[in-house]
Amino acid sequence: MNKQKWTIDNTHSSIEFKIKHMMITNIKGNFTDYKGEISMNEGDFESATLSFTAEVASINTKNADRDKHLMSADFFDAEQFPKVTFTSTKVSKKSGHDYTITGELNMHGVSKIIHLETEFGGEMKDPWGNTKLAINVVGKINRKDWGLNWNSALETGGVLVSEEVKLEAELQFVLA
Repeated sequence: MNKQKWTIDNTHSSIEFKIKHMMITNIKGNFTDYKGEISMNEGDFESATLSFTAEVASINTKNADRDKHLMSADFFDAEQFPKVTFTSTKVSKKSGHDYTITGELNMHGVSKIIHLETEFGGEMKDPWGNTKLAINVVGKINRKDWGLNWNSALETGGVLVSEEVKLEAELQFVLA
């Protein structure tokens, strides 16, 4: 089969996360500087290998003080660990357009295997003749598994920042 390489189209993609704050509301954030690619046999998403890199310094929660705290040694320690990476090890078809992508997430100097639920949106040509591929990815991780342990107890019970982080990505790729 013909091997194809796809590169992420940052203009039409987003990499986001959300985490509970004070146990009552979600705070959303994203990375604005990232790159990624897919290599796969033509028309066979199950043969795909995916790689992704985000620059920690590009974290954006729409609050400069919070972003600075997230980049500090309390959380990501961007100076020592400037990148978050993901490399897939397996893509498994569940049914229809639904897949599970298994791979290694590396951040804060720790690598762990995670599973991401993925909807394959398919391939299509855009009005300018570029062939595009789209996937929607969701998952959950426990930030403490990567050594992101900072927290503060609340007087009313609970903690300031949840351990669970929800990941959401809408990704569009262009055939290279």
